[in-house]
Amino acid sequence: MTDNDWMRWPSREALSRVGVHKARRALSRFTRAILLAMLIATTFTNTKLNGWALAGGIAGIVACGFLAWGFWRTTLEHRLLPSLVLLALLLAIAAVGQSVGFRVPALVLWCGCAVSAIERLPLAAALPATAVALSAYASVNNDVWLTTAATTVGLALAGYVLRLDAEARAGAQRLLAQERAARVAETESAALAERARIAREIHDVLAHSLSAQLVHLEAARLLIERGADRGTILERVVAARGMAREGLAETRQALSALRGEMSPLEEFLGELVTTADGADVTVTGDRQPLPAEASQAVRRVAQEALTNVRKHAPGARIHIRLDYGEHEVTLDVRDSGGKPGELSGSGAGYGLLGMRERAELLGGSLDAGPGEEGFVVTLKVPV
Repeated sequence: MTDNDWMRWPSREALSRVGVHKARRALSRFTRAILLAMLIATTFTNTKLNGWALAGGIAGIVACGFLAWGFWRTTLEHRLLPSLVLLALLLAIAAVGQSVGFRVPALVLWCGCAVSAIERLPLAAALPATAVALSAYASVNNDVWLTTAATTVGLALAGYVLRLDAEARAGAQRLLAQERAARVAETESAALAERARIAREIHDVLAHSLSAQLVHLEAARLLIERGADRGTILERVVAARGMAREGLAETRQALSALRGEMSPLEEFLGELVTTADGADVTVTGDRQPLPAEASQAVRRVAQEALTNVRKHAPGARIHIRLDYGEHEVTLDVRDSGGKPGELSGSGAGYGLLGMRERAELLGGSLDAGPGEEGFVVTLKVPV
């Protein structure tokens, strides 16, 4: 046992009634009340008392009650000196009671002080106090020495057992509090993760939709500045309007996905390529339903890749290949390349970065870079 163990107080949870069942508390209070009533009855029936002695006995009982309550409070607050002073006063009252004829209450008080000291004080202070109390008890006890020795040892062990029991109860309470805190943290973490997922879905939908609209509106602006004919400009405006409609449809799809209601991935890609000239899609492998997060990642990457082709290589042919593997699904989007469009410099370049972060959150990867002809975007997501 280290020096810290000798000077360590029992925890506040152990010294308080935290974690004690209400029925156990009620039983403990009832037992103490019965013992106190029996003690008082035995004292005043077996001792010849006159008026002053009776008043002194009652005053002593009241004083012991207040001192015991004070000892309970000071030990709960881990205040060593006041606790020792209160314990010394209780021992002194027992000694005075013994000298004036209150033998039974004195013996009970010494035993109670011994048990309480070893139960509630640091061991370095509890052992001397317990030794003093039990020595006083043994010096006036009329039993044979073997009985007295067994009683004193039993009282010391009882106090230590109560101390260990209280510490075990306190440990259980701390574990319970930690478990509750962990559950609360887990719930909050799950809520934050769900909020982040919803925010990511809405952000991706809006980023894709608004970026596509910006492509056509910016093109319309450039055409107006160059004095292009009305039909060409109108074509761009109509395309921007179409992108707005697609954005609303994608928002509805995202909300449906959040509710777990999504169209098949192959159907989505088929609809997606119909909006892009010169695009086709190929599906290989054994088709299987994907988790919502994986399916959404594939959809968003396909949309972002098509938007980038419109911006950086307008008119290029686009081939999309979706491959269902045994442990992962792979989306490959590649274009045939071409001259940079007028809007190739627009945008902040965060689209594919966001897609890469989404893939990494799912334990997958996203690679984007030049291919043999044009640009290649490859997404791999575990399933």
